[in-house]
Amino acid sequence: MCATAIRPEEIHPSLWRGAQLGRSDGRTVDTGYAALSAELPDGGWPVGALTELLVQQAGVGELRLVAPALRGSDRGPVILLQPVVTPNGPGLGHIGLPMDRTILLRAPRAADALWSAEQILRAGSCSAVVLWQQHLQASSLRRLHLAAQTAETLLFVVQPLTAAQNSSPAVLRLAVRPAKGGIEVEIVKRRGPLRAEPPSVVLQPAPILLSQHARSSRRSSAPLAARNIPAAVAG
Repeated sequence: MCATAIRPEEIHPSLWRGAQLGRSDGRTVDTGYAALSAELPDGGWPVGALTELLVQQAGVGELRLVAPALRGSDRGPVILLQPVVTPNGPGLGHIGLPMDRTILLRAPRAADALWSAEQILRAGSCSAVVLWQQHLQASSLRRLHLAAQTAETLLFVVQPLTAAQNSSPAVLRLAVRPAKGGIEVEIVKRRGPLRAEPPSVVLQPAPILLSQHARSSRRSSAPLAARNIPAAVAG
């Protein structure tokens, strides 16, 4: 048989040609957005691996972007760790994240948040972890990636867009910017070729934002209560 006729996956499942999307033996979760899923290896968010969301600004829509995957998992609670903007309880319900399955954690220091995320991942008792941080070192990201591999857990680390210039062990890195009607998602890193045009993802606003009484409703809505991690335990 001619060597050029041999398909890479026949040699090893993790091999692929540079012009095609990569494959892996790992599980993925559908993103809930057909245009985005079509651009990702294996058609979805990788489970048991690190995914980075590099946002132009916190709250641009990163939580609504991953919400379909978070609400589709029933393996355990969803952990929101150190969010820059405190999530609103009723707002989470509107995007399909019930409060009884969503845990908000805050730590006194960034190092404590990283330690907590690593322990949560290694415990394997939750379905997903979303961690907001500022310009993590590659060594810290590598520890989180290795911890995620020990359990079937979705892991999203949200960092500023400027972190795209730094190296990262993440298997998937997406730059997220606001766009008309939703967000623009640029694929910074994936197992496959670069994409010339960033796919647009339409994010439907929560019903509370469509109400004529939205302003007064938002003022009266109580935020999701945070569960602080004691410094003595986190240290």
